[in-house]
Amino acid sequence: MIKDLFNLSGKNALVTGSSQGIGQAIALALAEFGANVIVHNRHGDEEAQNVADQIRQIGGKSAVVGIDLSEANAIEKLYRQATEPFGPIDILVTNASVQIPAKWQETTIDDFDKQVNANWKSTLLMMQRFAPDMVERGWGRILTIGSVQEQKPHPAMLVYAGTKAAIANMVRNLALQLADKGVTVNNLSPGVIETPRTDEPTPPIPDQISQRMSIPIGSEGQPEDIAGMAALLCSDAGRYITGQTIFVDGGMSL
Repeated sequence: MIKDLFNLSGKNALVTGSSQGIGQAIALALAEFGANVIVHNRHGDEEAQNVADQIRQIGGKSAVVGIDLSEANAIEKLYRQATEPFGPIDILVTNASVQIPAKWQETTIDDFDKQVNANWKSTLLMMQRFAPDMVERGWGRILTIGSVQEQKPHPAMLVYAGTKAAIANMVRNLALQLADKGVTVNNLSPGVIETPRTDEPTPPIPDQISQRMSIPIGSEGQPEDIAGMAALLCSDAGRYITGQTIFVDGGMSL
């Protein structure tokens, strides 16, 4: 039955940056379909604990890890702490990212390094660390969370958009190498989703650019709009999908 393909019982999932917004919605969706979920943010604070509590309230198992992915040896720490509660990770969702809006002429070297390291470099290192366990067991799901900016870059986020485009290319590369090993690798790219991040101020952009970045469907999306597609890609329902970037953006990438 189709519903059985979504069953994640016995699978262990790690969702980075899952204490709020899109990451939180994905963590809850995976738990709803039966996965044991590791909730992550930089500090492992009350916000992350609240998400883990929500998972337990719906009958799921959850644990919290707090690690700043930009720190030295962060990925090794993440691996040890994430695998301790339930065992090896079957589903890796790399949602955590750093976004520093700035006019391109005013982008600093420090801001460049922060975004490249937190977004692109850490994603590669997580893939290197977690994928071998999936290959060994013959089943795994790696899902990166991209951005509509891969297709329509925001002028105030040149570096951020560049890191997301780089990750999308990396996904295609790795998917080809893991396709015959039971591990799928995909990139899920949201449009404008109503989260705390969308409330953050950005430099103004010209009207003609703003018009090109309009949302054909007419409204912002919700985190659950992303979580539904994530659940498909992270389950056996998505077993024949790999190496793809899927835009969930209300038509914004058109």
